[in-house]
Amino acid sequence: MMIRRRRIDRARTLLASCLMALFLAPLAGQPARAACSDATFEGVGYTACVFHPGTDDLRIYHRAPDGAVYGQFSALRNDLAAQGLEMVAAMNGAMYHEDRRAVGYYVEDGERKGALVTSASPGNFGLLPNGVFCLSPEGAAVVETRAFAAAPLPCTYAVQSGPLLVEDGALHPRFLPNSNSRFIRNGVGVRPDGSIVWAITADRINFHGFARLMRDALGTPDALYIDGKVSRLWAPELGRADIGFSMGPIMAVVAPR
Repeated sequence: MMIRRRRIDRARTLLASCLMALFLAPLAGQPARAACSDATFEGVGYTACVFHPGTDDLRIYHRAPDGAVYGQFSALRNDLAAQGLEMVAAMNGAMYHEDRRAVGYYVEDGERKGALVTSASPGNFGLLPNGVFCLSPEGAAVVETRAFAAAPLPCTYAVQSGPLLVEDGALHPRFLPNSNSRFIRNGVGVRPDGSIVWAITADRINFHGFARLMRDALGTPDALYIDGKVSRLWAPELGRADIGFSMGPIMAVVAPR
């Protein structure tokens, strides 16, 4: 229980630091521009995007007002444009069922639409420890699922996924350095200063390598795996607008047009 309390206290400290950043951020309210760039880590290409709560408006979307699942970046972009919003950057945002509903805990615009799953299960999602990525008015946090269940945070947007890539600076205990399970992968992490990092690889990588990329190259002591085979990114500044199978929830940074 002491370990869980430490994790929750750490998450709340991160949220507090984000709130301070909100008050100190210059030019608050000016349209966001994604800070996305390409790089390599141990010979593996990847793209990372960095966002700052308080200046960047990060949301999670699933269905249009008419109930249709967005599925593709283009559909969400068009709907946002009709609302007077620009889609600055976007990434597939959660694992999902066949009907494109998010697996596990899911909160969209303050409304909980999926229940927290605390039990182990086959597949990546249930490879414990897994976790929750939470966006609140105070900032962002990645929290281990059972710690989150013991002391939930007030999330405006949230997704549950698994496995946790990095928890308090430690890699997931089940990851093997020499595993031959290699896929394109994407994830989300939170830095000590509260900034949010998306990462998606250009090359196949195993979990151990991807977790080290998030921790050692991108500086996120807490990071959550999002998905593999369906990993996609929308980053206009890099000329990137990935297409493919219909997605479930989509993380998107938006700004007034």
